[in-house]
Amino acid sequence: MTSSTNSIIIPPSADRLAAADVPCQADSALAARMDEIFPAGGLLARYLPGYEPRQGQLTMARAVATTLDPETADETSAPPATAAAEVAPRPRLLVEAGTGTGKTLAYLVPAVLSGRRVVVSTNTINLQEQILAKEIPFIQRYLAPWLQAMCVKGRGNYLCLRRWHQLLAKSRQGQLFGGHQNGAELEQLAAWVAETGSGDKAELSGLADNSPLWASLNAAGGHCLGSSCPHGAECFITALRRQAARAHLLIVNHHLFFSDLAVRRFGHAEVLPRYEAVVFDEAHHLENIATRHFGLSLSHYQLLDLVRDLEGMAEERLRDNDRARLLQNARALGVEADRLNHFFPASRGRFALLPLLAEHPDWAGLRDDLRRDFDALGRNLEELGQAAEIWNPLMRRSRELAATLEASCQPPADSADNDIYWYERLEKTVFIGRSPIDIAPHLREHLHNQVKATVFTSATLRTGGDFCYVKNRLGLPADCPELALETPFDYAGRTLLYVPDQEMPPPGASGHPEASRRLMRELVQCSRGRALLLFTSLGAMRQAASELAATLPYPLLVQGEAPRQLLLEQFHRRTRSVLLAVASFWEGVDVPGESLSCVIIDKLPFEVPSDPVIMARVDKIKQDGGNPFVDFQVPRAVLMLRQGVGRLLRSTADRGVLAILDSRLFSKGYGRIFRQSLPPSPICRELARVREFFEDDG
Repeated sequence: MTSSTNSIIIPPSADRLAAADVPCQADSALAARMDEIFPAGGLLARYLPGYEPRQGQLTMARAVATTLDPETADETSAPPATAAAEVAPRPRLLVEAGTGTGKTLAYLVPAVLSGRRVVVSTNTINLQEQILAKEIPFIQRYLAPWLQAMCVKGRGNYLCLRRWHQLLAKSRQGQLFGGHQNGAELEQLAAWVAETGSGDKAELSGLADNSPLWASLNAAGGHCLGSSCPHGAECFITALRRQAARAHLLIVNHHLFFSDLAVRRFGHAEVLPRYEAVVFDEAHHLENIATRHFGLSLSHYQLLDLVRDLEGMAEERLRDNDRARLLQNARALGVEADRLNHFFPASRGRFALLPLLAEHPDWAGLRDDLRRDFDALGRNLEELGQAAEIWNPLMRRSRELAATLEASCQPPADSADNDIYWYERLEKTVFIGRSPIDIAPHLREHLHNQVKATVFTSATLRTGGDFCYVKNRLGLPADCPELALETPFDYAGRTLLYVPDQEMPPPGASGHPEASRRLMRELVQCSRGRALLLFTSLGAMRQAASELAATLPYPLLVQGEAPRQLLLEQFHRRTRSVLLAVASFWEGVDVPGESLSCVIIDKLPFEVPSDPVIMARVDKIKQDGGNPFVDFQVPRAVLMLRQGVGRLLRSTADRGVLAILDSRLFSKGYGRIFRQSLPPSPICRELARVREFFEDDG
């Protein structure tokens, strides 16, 4: 793979680059303003404590400014002839900004000064809140005192007052929360409800993320009665919408953005008002998240949740025969929901759905019973809705769940169906759904062709040195402007990359797990604790934790044994401890200083090839004449590896060792692509070099 002629790579030591040098970007008045803000002597240097001017940050700010500038954008923007037309020539920009570039301010400042209503979409709520608490107040004080910015979260983060009052009524009747712990939790909530102005769960520091109590109180869309709600005048979601309509800058996460984008296809929006431009931070997540929201899914919990709400409404609103009939219909559906949950095998994971349904003799009967109960419930709710509008939202919710269930289990007669059908078994529930095999056409139609200007940025967008993979997967044109800004951190002088020699058995060989754990122990001893161990599977992590606990003199912190934030706080504070983790810890871990001096990765993070969505995408690439391993599986593993490696240096003062315990980096041809994608750390194959490195830091 070769880098596009439309990309430019800026090393941290480069001389000043004019915006006109950025490919496909004409200079603009907004871009010129960045020269007053970002360089030495500029506004940030004068007023932001600890600010260090960085050439990459200025270059990115100028490129983003030119992309978002209404004068530049309007010259190139024209609405497509049809919604399904090819990508319109609207301003787009891909920016890979290495760790330490300062990309958040580099896109926020031009976004605010563009005069457009801009959505900033991140992968995590934590980053949303950081932007709102840290960067926005500075911008408001020194650059844009008129700025109205707000963080918008999904409806499930906000309290539903109707559900809250229903719960209070049941509590007074002694139907709920008889235990002391639940009673105390209810009292805490009551005090908060009396004071809160937003209804945002984030204000409740003592409430667990997975609180069953909150699940029964949140304002998720399926529970909303709309204009029929007796608490509509006080509704937090209604107030949120009004506030969002006045804001210049909306900060959301990817899940909310794509949930809103998906429902816009049907002519109505969830929360977000109309916007002109979008900046996607942590954009390497977009394919997976867009896949979820442009597909369909439901869990048996959603069916039970509907049943509980129907029971509550029946007890509150109906009497005698009407109440008895609705309760009977709702509880019949609840019985079938439990049957649906137990129908699927107990093995956890995501699996192909249609072969199971075709082979299982009980499926036809279960499907017919679910259809019958949904039909009976729908007729019941329709009759109630003719007498009182308050029942109509529940009727729509019931019909939507029935339609989702049907569409998730029954492919259309059209042989051109481009979805993959799956089920996912979790500990206590099961999801069934369908996902688009290729998300690019959906993004072209509903994002690229509709939004006037878009910026995609992340610390990891390139694989093998170019943007070809991410452009292909996100449906971006080949000539989309690109900008690659290398990290200002001194990997060449302050890090070492250790890869075991050819005697190390490769992953999959019988001796690899034992050899890997032996090397982990020796590396941790070299680093005197201070190590983050990243695994590609829970089983490997648990086995390593068991063995290392018996042989290492350092405290071991293991993912799953405490909340994520608590583990990270302990890891940072203790200095000479060892943190073992999988999945989410490959990114978003920011531990500057001595506590994280060694990152150890057990093997190259290829995804499980049995996942039905991955298998479907592999098959499609084969059908299209491509090489799925090189074109799809390797790039996805490269992006995840780069995220894991990026945990090491988080400040200019950091130093440490990266260890990737996978000899395939040198023994396989594709190892070259991985090596090209890693930072410029000196490579060693001997543990003696690692010992020398750590001896140098005392």
